[in-house]
Amino acid sequence: GAFSRRAFENDKLDLTEAEAIADLVDAQTTAQRKQALRQMDGELGRLYTRWAHELTHVLALSEAEIDFVEEEGIPQEISMGREETVTRLTQEIKDHINDNHRGEKLREGFMVALLGAPNTGKSSLLNALAQRDAAIVADTPGTTRDVIDVQLDLGGYPVTLADTAGLRGAADDIESEGVRRALARAEQADFKILLFDGSQGVLMDSETRALCDSSSLIVVNKKDKMENQQIFAQEPFFTEALFISAKTGAGVTEMTARLVQEIEKQFVFAEAPALTRARHRQALQECAKHLDRASKATQTELCAEDLRLAVRALGRITGRVDVEDLLDLIFSSFCIGK
Repeated sequence: GAFSRRAFENDKLDLTEAEAIADLVDAQTTAQRKQALRQMDGELGRLYTRWAHELTHVLALSEAEIDFVEEEGIPQEISMGREETVTRLTQEIKDHINDNHRGEKLREGFMVALLGAPNTGKSSLLNALAQRDAAIVADTPGTTRDVIDVQLDLGGYPVTLADTAGLRGAADDIESEGVRRALARAEQADFKILLFDGSQGVLMDSETRALCDSSSLIVVNKKDKMENQQIFAQEPFFTEALFISAKTGAGVTEMTARLVQEIEKQFVFAEAPALTRARHRQALQECAKHLDRASKATQTELCAEDLRLAVRALGRITGRVDVEDLLDLIFSSFCIGK
């Protein structure tokens, strides 16, 4: 940390590059290391610096319009393109923000929740995927009362897999709290594995079915105890279900591959670098807010102030943008008064 701070203070790194060093040290998967290296290379910092420089140029033109308003022809000349630039950059920043939190998920881990009725084999599946006894397994329904999180590396991606309490009408207050936490985790999760007990035939299991959406994978467990798998083919809900046995391992590899495919859809490396920290997102949201206000301002002075605040918000991300220095640089190229 001390050496990275010295590098930042001596203009060898910006804040995004310094943060990337910490991310690289903490990285546990290939995808995390890849993202950290891209950020260390300055990709994120260069994007924010470009935006800041473009906005500062527009700000300088606005300041000139205020300072030289009495000069004939000056205001109209220097204000050309200001609105277009602000509109374009506002859209670029908003597109960058609306990334489904891809960078943060990659840095912190993709959240997957195991959900289902009691005794469907959620804990057994958790242990099979973790390749260790992370959760207690017993024949008694309702053994799992709290959420159990396990960190996994699936296909090079960081995944937090959560085993949850069985979904049913609770028998006591403790189980009721467990069900509440399971439903809360289902709401928070990036993806859900809905587990059903194949040995019991096709059951309604309405609590689990109600959680099915586009971010769900339907899995029928206890394949080794199923008498007739074909009966599930007659039920539309199970048309795309995967059949596994957490006990014997049958079908678990195929299910894992399917899960990795779903994760990859979230983490496709786009041309534009991804946001990796909440502070970046907050600063960009503030920047976009001020740009919206600047575009609607009816007075040049108000527009200039919002542009200044927008540039400062960007500068907080990299720690490199000094608005006054950049204004001096840009104004020095003006020929006003000659």
